Amino acid sequence: MKDLTKGSIVGHISIMAPQIFAGMIMMMLCQLIDLYFVSDLGDAAIAGVGAAGNAGFLANALTQVLGVGTGALIAHAVGRKDRADANLVFNQALALATAGGTVTLISGCVLARSYMSAVAADDAVIEAGTTYLLWFMPALALQFAFVAMASALRGTGIVRPTMIVQTATVTINIALAPVLISGWLTGRPLGVAGAGLASSIAIAIGAVMMAIYFHRSEHYVAIDRELWGPRIPQWKRILSIGLPAGGELAIVFVSMAVIYYALRDFGAAAQAGFGIGARLLGVIHMPVLSIAFAAGAIAGQNFGAGNSERVKETFWSVLVLGTAVMVAFTLFAQWRPEVWLGGFTQDPETIAIGALFLRMISLNLVAQGSIFVCSSMFQGLGNTRPALLSSAARLITYSLPLIWLSAMPGFRIEYVWYLSIAATTLQAALSLLLLRLEFRKRLVPLLQ
Repeated sequence: MKDLTKGSIVGHISIMAPQIFAGMIMMMLCQLIDLYFVSDLGDAAIAGVGAAGNAGFLANALTQVLGVGTGALIAHAVGRKDRADANLVFNQALALATAGGTVTLISGCVLARSYMSAVAADDAVIEAGTTYLLWFMPALALQFAFVAMASALRGTGIVRPTMIVQTATVTINIALAPVLISGWLTGRPLGVAGAGLASSIAIAIGAVMMAIYFHRSEHYVAIDRELWGPRIPQWKRILSIGLPAGGELAIVFVSMAVIYYALRDFGAAAQAGFGIGARLLGVIHMPVLSIAFAAGAIAGQNFGAGNSERVKETFWSVLVLGTAVMVAFTLFAQWRPEVWLGGFTQDPETIAIGALFLRMISLNLVAQGSIFVCSSMFQGLGNTRPALLSSAARLITYSLPLIWLSAMPGFRIEYVWYLSIAATTLQAALSLLLLRLEFRKRLVPLLQ
């Protein structure tokens, strides 16, 4: 356990954020690896894997429920110096992770084709996406346990083991992907099925490695099967914080699905270009997300300890850091994004659409950074409902108008990105306003 209620806040962030970033970038690379190695299979395979990968947002929304609730409650317990409560929350989270993973695996396999049919019009894209999803579902199911363990560690101020395991996971995926997709060495190419299988095997090994770490090295919280029996009050505590946060990612899933729906009439190249561009944008988000995740743990421990001023100091520190990083990436994204896309496809139309997406959507980065920081602070305070409210507002101001515009004559692909810029800016303003209100309500009593 690392006490984050003392010492320099910027110092804590500078230690935690790079390690969180390394782990996150490794997990993001897993998805980019899939796209890279299936790129030789054609636009239908790229579009199918890209659209199917969006289902990962929905699975991530469910794991976010566990991760945010577990991390926030354990951080609060650490701040109060209540080890018994931290251990109970952790083991109840593992029990929920087992149930959530099982339900995800079954429902994902049953609904894979229906989902792909809803977001793609091309039969080849539907077939490729369905095949990939069926083999990728075990990876999504295993993420529940992985995220629960990683979030527990982050709540105690420890992030290095997670980074190491995630790096190992990506390394395994890199080694397996060409073997299974293209049939290197084996002579038995599995195509898009191999991409999903490589990810599932890698995540399974990573989950086992995390479990071994807890068994051998972690002492503040530990796996204890006797604490896995259902305890409804603990479930309510975890879910009351986690469900709104999971709802945020569910809204992202819906928004992404709406974009794929709006692009379907532009053909496979449009969906493929957006799919690659969205994955690259996810990589760009990683530095600020890692800073925000570190801030959530710091704010959580200090909120649990009743240290109001350090909570506020954490917010301002990460807001300044996040804004600076996003400004730099905005400038970077304006510089020849075609170069980034060339590693995933050689199709001129796909590259052109992906480059347009990156140039326009990068204008959102500063606003998105503010949203990430606010969401993390809400998690640290143990109330994620305001973040859900701001995400829901964006869904209304973006997805509904986009569906309407896509049905109008003369609809152009640029309208998708113009609307996104406007909606994201409004969401950032709303998030900052709601956080200010939350500070007034939750932090003032701590000073009295």
